[in-house]
Amino acid sequence: MPVSAPAVDSSAALSSSLRRYAEVRARSLALAAPLSAEDQCVQSMPDASPTKWHLAHTTWFFEAMVLVPHARDYRPFDARFFYLFNSYYEALGPRHPRAMRGLLTRPSVDEVLAYRAHVDAAMLGFMRGCGEDRQAAVLPLITLGLHHEQQHQELLLTDVLHALSCNPMLPAYQSSDVPLLRLATSPASASWLPHAERIVEIGHGDDSFAFDNETPRHRRLLPAFEIADRLVTCGEYAQFIADGGYRRPELWLSDGWAAVQGQGWQSPIYWFPAADARVQAHQLAKSGTADWYVFGLNGLQPLDPSAAVTQLSFFEASAYAEWSGARLPTEFEWEAAFDTPGMRQMDGTAWQWTRSAYDPYPGFRPLAGMAGEYNGKFMVGQLILRGSSLATPPGHARRSYRNFFPPAARWQFSGIRLARDL
Repeated sequence: MPVSAPAVDSSAALSSSLRRYAEVRARSLALAAPLSAEDQCVQSMPDASPTKWHLAHTTWFFEAMVLVPHARDYRPFDARFFYLFNSYYEALGPRHPRAMRGLLTRPSVDEVLAYRAHVDAAMLGFMRGCGEDRQAAVLPLITLGLHHEQQHQELLLTDVLHALSCNPMLPAYQSSDVPLLRLATSPASASWLPHAERIVEIGHGDDSFAFDNETPRHRRLLPAFEIADRLVTCGEYAQFIADGGYRRPELWLSDGWAAVQGQGWQSPIYWFPAADARVQAHQLAKSGTADWYVFGLNGLQPLDPSAAVTQLSFFEASAYAEWSGARLPTEFEWEAAFDTPGMRQMDGTAWQWTRSAYDPYPGFRPLAGMAGEYNGKFMVGQLILRGSSLATPPGHARRSYRNFFPPAARWQFSGIRLARDL
């Protein structure tokens, strides 16, 4: 939820909100465009959602949070959609079970698109007619809805990638004209950037948008530490695998080792050995130049040893850090190091696991009303990731952003930055 907005010209704020609304909503449709109707209905695991559901849920958010409470003459597109596309808002009533979203063959994709068009027309009309006396209450909620949709844009990509990875054909989300990834490059050795013990300010501290879990800004004492200037690469992670990383219980946290054994983990989720039948079917391994192939949004490609490794769980990141003789940074170390000269890949490459639990900051209070359910009630049993990934919409990330997932989650674009004590 946004912090308090600065005093600005109301007409300029409204114009900016109208423009941004159109841009964000159009981007969701553009992300879905490469997918067939069949693609958009698939739910490959309980933690993922179908593309069609993402398109409808982000529309439901504006309908349920803005139009129904604030637009007097608004008529819902279909009252049944309030049940189908609510995610976890108890204050807004019951909902279709999350793990069964893939059973929603109806409404069709075309009906969902009609739903979006209906709500968009109503939202734009409502916003244009919103007087100054109501803008202070409504525009921050609309801004929250747009950032919420950007979160689902990233989830749309990560969820469809998982769904496509379950198809034996390993089809690409989108074709690419980029040549095959480099095979023979060697990344520069990581540099360690030292930080003396000091007290730092943590959290969002200005009048721009931030989610409520990024506040309040507060002080932390950081012992001396050093942090790697770049992310761990695929080539480095391949060395961990070759050294028996997935067969050595001493490297793993107890729950992580249970996941390795119980789920048969032997490599990152989208890595395939050259001998795999799916790789052979793509006729990519005939040259014998790569031991591993990686499935991504552009399809199956030979592993690039210099690329940042992604799609790792916290358990895998922690085991690699133990193997390397280092550790994962805390989220406070990560934020304090953000502007350090020489730091690379802090955003736009991979979300970076930290050793910090997803806990409230001192003095945190969820906001009043329905939006108060957005973040606070999930502050248990999850770990913080910082930065952003290649799937994060432009302009959505910031230094204080706190992403969070359970430690076993490994289908996100999540990677590793190392730290050490001094």
